[in-house]
Amino acid sequence: MAKPQDIVARTFQFALSIVDLANQLDDGKGSTRVLTRQILRSGTSIGANIEEAQAAESKADFIHKYNIALKEARETKYWLRLIGASNGSKKTDLDSLTKESDEICRIIAQIIINARKGK
Repeated sequence: MAKPQDIVARTFQFALSIVDLANQLDDGKGSTRVLTRQILRSGTSIGANIEEAQAAESKADFIHKYNIALKEARETKYWLRLIGASNGSKKTDLDSLTKESDEICRIIAQIIINARKGK
């Protein structure tokens, strides 16, 4: 069985996958360009906020940064769904990215719960 991946490393890998997706989608045309920018922004922001939380100044700051990461992860799930539904996914398979974004949301939410409980 594979060792569970650290959330910092996992969100970094997810961001790389989002960059790859954006490169595949970017055809320079209207709505696709907008969707590509949106998913690129939110999908890479998750890991950036998790990374920032590693140097949080307090427990409240840590929780705050994880809450931002959770919001960005949920937003990324939305953009993935929208891209898939609008046939913007002809060049790639979004199922694995959608599943990973859902798992990342669950992990981040659990980290927030545990931090609030003091675990």
